[in-house]
Amino acid sequence: MSIVKLDSNNFNDEIKSGVVLVDFYADWCGPCKMIAPYIEEVANELSDVKVGKLNVDEAQDIAQKYNVMSIPTLIVFQDGEIKNQKMGFMTKDQIIALVK
Repeated sequence: MSIVKLDSNNFNDEIKSGVVLVDFYADWCGPCKMIAPYIEEVANELSDVKVGKLNVDEAQDIAQKYNVMSIPTLIVFQDGEIKNQKMGFMTKDQIIALVK
């Protein structure tokens, strides 16, 4: 499954049903660049999970709504509700564990 680019316009629609992993990132963030390939692998391997990326510089309102203070922050939504959340660099296995 490909990664959905999230923004202020589509965010609520994209997270409202099923399990959705959202990567809050910024282009200038080193750890965000390091975690990106793992996010992509998870998106390809877990067909039952939607994966989205949200640029916090472009959607500050959403980052504020979910109190994202540092990046990368990964939030797992289940039917629009936060199920799990972790900030900082993670390995692929840690990301999969977060989602499950």
